[in-house]
Amino acid sequence: MSIPTTQKAVIFYENGGPLEYKDIPVPTPKPNEILINIKYSGVCHTDLHAWKGDWPLATKLPLVGGHEGAGVVVAKGSNVTNFEIGDYAGIKKLNGSCMSCEYCQQGAEPNCPDADLSGYTHDGSFQQYATADAVQAAKIPKDCDLATIAPILCAGVTVYKALKTADLRPGQWVCISGAGGGLGSLAIQYATAMGLRVIAIDGGDEKATFCKSLGAETFVDFTKTKDMVKAIQEATNGGPHGVINVSVSDAAISQSVEYVRPLGKVVLVGLPAHSVVKSPVFEHVVKSIEIRGSYVGNRLDTAEAIDFFSRGLVKATIKIIGLSELPKVYELMEQGAIIGRYVVDTTK
Repeated sequence: MSIPTTQKAVIFYENGGPLEYKDIPVPTPKPNEILINIKYSGVCHTDLHAWKGDWPLATKLPLVGGHEGAGVVVAKGSNVTNFEIGDYAGIKKLNGSCMSCEYCQQGAEPNCPDADLSGYTHDGSFQQYATADAVQAAKIPKDCDLATIAPILCAGVTVYKALKTADLRPGQWVCISGAGGGLGSLAIQYATAMGLRVIAIDGGDEKATFCKSLGAETFVDFTKTKDMVKAIQEATNGGPHGVINVSVSDAAISQSVEYVRPLGKVVLVGLPAHSVVKSPVFEHVVKSIEIRGSYVGNRLDTAEAIDFFSRGLVKATIKIIGLSELPKVYELMEQGAIIGRYVVDTTK
């Protein structure tokens, strides 16, 4: 395939600095990497934090953000054997890992101390051509729509992994806190497909209608409900068995510890900067609850999450805009005004 020497990208040179839509060089894949012609890329809250630099993990600078890129393999390194030119492939949050430490050996590659992260320590998918370690790159079936599968590569995989971390049985209640956003809307669908009963938390009538259309049995509006704990426990006959916190609200996260039922699991997914979760020790012990952290998924989680999508059990609700319009999405994320997921078309 003909590969240009330059490409369009959105890049920033300092944290919080201008997001520049400009021409930059096309990268050359290393022996272990593939080069993907990115067609579409989802936009995640992590991208906002990477730009701001407000997490306790330094970004490379300058940086091209993005870690939900779907496209076509156009070149590969000399050591790559698992991809061919023309294959569909995805850029994930986890771009590469050492594959030899104790975490990689047990399938916890995201916890690798040498993990390379797309859109953070490795230039990501807000460009027309991006590189990825062939071992960690996502394999995408050829019959998949690249625009709608893009958010699955981070948002979908992340919430699917979180639901596995909650270790719930079919028929049990799971509460999705922050249910109307990009992660939450996918979490509702994965939970429903896994046989769970979903209670969704978010704000506003539009999000209530949206969440119920995806399979949520019950919606609790935090902007209208005076006693959230009571409302959630009554709706679930004692509290949900598990909570998936994709919300970035400190209060909402700590509140989930209160309304989860005894023996329940509270899973932390959203990463608001400088936040803590508060759990009264007495109630925590007496209720015998668990608080678990769930990071991005590994290769198996990714393959399983994509399989749910391929079988039509999960669908990303997206709005497509041009790559040049990316700064507008960052503004909407800061305002909390996004329903579903924005996806950028790299050709515009």
